[in-house]
Amino acid sequence: MSATPNGSGLDVDKLAVLRELAERGSITAVADATYRTPSAISQSIKALEREMGAVLVERDGRGVRLTDAGRLLAEGAVEIAQVVARTRARFEEFRGGVSGEVTVTAFPSGAEMLLAPLAGRLAERAPGITVRLSDLDLAEYELAGAAADHDLVLGHSVVAVPDPVTTGLQVTPLLREPLDVAVARDHPLAGRGRVRPEDLVGEPWIGVPVGHPFDLLLPMLAVDGQSPRVVQRFLDNHVVAAFVAAGQGIALLPRLWRRAAEAQGVTLLGLDGVRAGRHVFALARPDRAERAAVRRVLEVLQELAADLG
Repeated sequence: MSATPNGSGLDVDKLAVLRELAERGSITAVADATYRTPSAISQSIKALEREMGAVLVERDGRGVRLTDAGRLLAEGAVEIAQVVARTRARFEEFRGGVSGEVTVTAFPSGAEMLLAPLAGRLAERAPGITVRLSDLDLAEYELAGAAADHDLVLGHSVVAVPDPVTTGLQVTPLLREPLDVAVARDHPLAGRGRVRPEDLVGEPWIGVPVGHPFDLLLPMLAVDGQSPRVVQRFLDNHVVAAFVAAGQGIALLPRLWRRAAEAQGVTLLGLDGVRAGRHVFALARPDRAERAAVRRVLEVLQELAADLG
């Protein structure tokens, strides 16, 4: 390791704290994530500043932000973590066994599609890997932040797959799934098979919370400046389908969810005139993506997505 101005070695642990501050945004958040006190985090950063002979963090209103020197070191911390993880992964493969725990979270319908079969397939392919699975329904702007607390985050977007350069994360596209218009089985449009935005004018909509992926698509269904009128908003597709089946409105639902929708008395109709679909992808911190166990889990997720595709 290179020497710092006062001759001491570069402290990787302190660099890791600085990296967490860069990604989490506050000393309190870093303290919570690393099970330390805010005072301990502050002391670690001050000690690193003394070692490096530079100001790394400065006040910003009620919070703090990294200086240019701090950002440079935080980026270096990511690179160091990647090298360590890559070396460990190579050693695991050299010894002939990949093991460890991998935490994966996904939006609810993604969990149904991909996480439900994941554990079983991994048990056959890589019995040394334990997966801790959860569902987490987030707005698109919150997805990157979730990667700080999970090895893999499965997200979806109706706009585009996130940019790795912008997010600072490894981004792995998994599939693109069309979105269909959900109507009650006895709705006048139910027998149409496919519809266009102009066929939906005046219909009440069951939407999702503002900022969530499907909500970003609704303005694209406007006709003559008249945007869809959302009467209720829910996170869970099952709740959305229940309201649609009860005749309370129409909605957008993913095509691979068709069987579950039909079981609730809902018919899915193809949508013409609008490129309606969602991109499903996996996000991971660059160093975590280097772990052999994480790579193996991601390979299986890609296989499952290909099976669905």
